[in-house]
Amino acid sequence: MASLEYYKPIIVMVVLQFTYGAVSISTRASLLEGMNPRVFVVYRQAIGFLIISPIAYFSRSKLKCSIGWKSFSLIFLAALIGLTTSQMIFLEGLYLASSSAASAMFNLVPAITFVVASIVGYEPINIRSVRTIAKILGTLVCVTGAAAMALIKGPKLLNAQLPPSNSLLLNTSDQSDTLWLLGCLCLFGSSCCWSFWLIIQVPVSRNFPDHLSLSAWMCFTATIQSAVVVSFTDPNIEAWKVGSYLQLGSLLYAGIVGSGISIFAQSWIIQKRGPVFSAMFNPLNTVIVAIFASIFLQEQIYVGGAVGAVGIVMGLYVVLWGKAKDLEELKEEQEKQMMIAQNEDIKNIQVLVDESDIEEPLLPKQTNKL
Repeated sequence: MASLEYYKPIIVMVVLQFTYGAVSISTRASLLEGMNPRVFVVYRQAIGFLIISPIAYFSRSKLKCSIGWKSFSLIFLAALIGLTTSQMIFLEGLYLASSSAASAMFNLVPAITFVVASIVGYEPINIRSVRTIAKILGTLVCVTGAAAMALIKGPKLLNAQLPPSNSLLLNTSDQSDTLWLLGCLCLFGSSCCWSFWLIIQVPVSRNFPDHLSLSAWMCFTATIQSAVVVSFTDPNIEAWKVGSYLQLGSLLYAGIVGSGISIFAQSWIIQKRGPVFSAMFNPLNTVIVAIFASIFLQEQIYVGGAVGAVGIVMGLYVVLWGKAKDLEELKEEQEKQMMIAQNEDIKNIQVLVDESDIEEPLLPKQTNKL
């Protein structure tokens, strides 16, 4: 049972990466069909709220969390950074650049999260510790593998005979360097926002531990925030039009699975294992997107991508080993503290017994009245 509890967060994170990969591919196809990226964010968060809020309402009896000004402020800030801003600039970058650039750039999230979590004290750092060295090296290997997938091609492995016209992706050679650079900057900014969102989840979950209600509140807040942004950037009512079943299906999938369920799962995992553990699975998204893109969008896979995928898996395994050793040390430290506390209680009881006057009789002396 203990082993199952240990592997639960790992299984959930792997499933989430498949979810994010499918969301990325379907969203890319919708944007190429003319869907407004900012309106997409509004619909996505609204659908997530409509799905998750009834579930949160009927399962709220156990924790009985009440939202105060502090909790609301943290939720508002987390929704603004991690959902509204991150998703809007991510979709802009996804449209201006490509899905390959988006998945590769998103692999900066583990490195950014590791650095920020170390600064704020959420991730223990001891440069003399093997665990810390393993986490640092594993992070570097993951990022390097992701960069190799995006930058190193080599011979073709899959879809070598397909002409470029079979791909739904934009031909980046026809785009100007300015648009490509702007798209990459948007993707980098989105990665930074997502890393900050993972860090903010620690105090948010601490103040509001009901993850279902937390997901509903975040989706609702992000819906209002993104709708306000769209009212200024795209005042035309035509921007809100959903033009095809593909766009509708991608909206439903992104809203239900990508927003509602994934936010709940991320909050639960961060409370269990911390923000760095959650961020370290993002490089798997590059592998998954490459596979999905080769199947559904007919993108070509190269030897460099395969080598990079192997590097990502190896780096992820090294980091997970370091995190497992952290958990073992934490359990040992807790057991030591419990032993110390028990010994202190025993000593206190002995002191109380020694200080008591045991020479006096427990019953009062009876005087004989004769």
